[in-house]
Amino acid sequence: MTADEVGTATHEIPPVVAVVGRPNVGKSTLVNRILGRREAVVQDVPGVTRDRVSYDALWNGRQFVVVDTGGWASDATGMAAQIAGQAEIAIELADAVVFVVDATVGVMDEDEAVVRVLRRSQKPVVLAANKVDDPRTEAEAAKMWNLGLGEPYAVSALHGRGSGDLLDAILESLPTAPKETDEEVGGPRRVAIVGKPNVGKSSLLNTLAGRQRVVVDNAAGTTVDPVDELVEVNGTVYRFIDTAGIRRRVKEATGHEYYASLRTHGAIERAEVCVVVIDASEPVTEQDLRILTSVEEAGRALLIAFNKWDLTDEERRRYLTREIERDLVQFAWSSRVNISAGTGRHVDRLQPAIDEALGNWEKRISTGKLNAFLGRIVAAHPHPVRGGKQPRILFGTQAQAGPPTFILFTSGQIEAGYLRFVERRLREEFDFTGTPVHLQVRAREKRGKKSR
Repeated sequence: MTADEVGTATHEIPPVVAVVGRPNVGKSTLVNRILGRREAVVQDVPGVTRDRVSYDALWNGRQFVVVDTGGWASDATGMAAQIAGQAEIAIELADAVVFVVDATVGVMDEDEAVVRVLRRSQKPVVLAANKVDDPRTEAEAAKMWNLGLGEPYAVSALHGRGSGDLLDAILESLPTAPKETDEEVGGPRRVAIVGKPNVGKSSLLNTLAGRQRVVVDNAAGTTVDPVDELVEVNGTVYRFIDTAGIRRRVKEATGHEYYASLRTHGAIERAEVCVVVIDASEPVTEQDLRILTSVEEAGRALLIAFNKWDLTDEERRRYLTREIERDLVQFAWSSRVNISAGTGRHVDRLQPAIDEALGNWEKRISTGKLNAFLGRIVAAHPHPVRGGKQPRILFGTQAQAGPPTFILFTSGQIEAGYLRFVERRLREEFDFTGTPVHLQVRAREKRGKKSR
């Protein structure tokens, strides 16, 4: 997303399309045709594709993930059985399936076996009759109606013939895209300044604005309404949202304080990045931690500003270091800046930290890079065996940015500790400083008993 396209519009979770079929029917060639680029390895011998390989695809403005699979064989043994197993997994995890058959040789026993698997899966299926390189072969493609999977789309993966109609059919088979929200898109980046009462939020905004804009008073709770202020910092305009101090608990607040607390939480939701101001001259409190948690749960980028640094001495700074290591360990991913809003000391360091957090908040990792990374860590550090079972991460995709959200398709439930390990390694590999990272697990459902 570019600077001109910023905002909080809903990101669609890309659906998954599995491309399956018996060996050497042209699945990988078709995948390359769908992608519009040469990604999948193609060779004119069966069995070149062994594992499921995922790619990001786009057609008519709709994003989806294409999973290329090895040839499916019902009576496979050894390596071929593993390839068939991978294809079955892809079918179970997909939102829709493209079943590729070779129109030049007609329906074979292996094709019938794949059809039985597809019917059990109850997934939407688009039938691609491949290798229809000229009109003479179209009659052969029409015979594929006998498979009982609906209209066969005559295509030539090699030459692109009929690929547009096939892609349209794929989009029609996918789940309906979620409605777009009416949230603001575009304009200056939105920055909420939040923190408990009397930590210097309004002073910070005034220092950034370079003029007296917000009422400042030493009495706690002077600011009640969030105040939007367009501020130019080093040539870049930001929309700063100054907020009332968040009370200990909303239910403990009364009257205007109650509504101020609600508006503050609304400001966090409306922001893209939150600067949480903490009084460095006093111990970190439970209120501070609760505010940080609210920002994380809202999925906003985060920058911690330790204010009133001029009021701290060496002893207080040593204690603060211990408090950060002990109490703020779960927010170690956040950037931290030590400032003095009253004097303006180091306030200029806020802008680079805000921009870094926003950049990482909107960061996207390609499906290829993500799965290469997942493959490395799963190989080096597999999930521990529990009860004789060892769940595996099969593949993953980034569902959205802002914040970065990843869906992991797995063979079973993943332990929370292992998920934290994956998140930590994700951060090390791709640098998500300043943004929460959300991991969602989509475990493969256990296969029910076969109907007789």
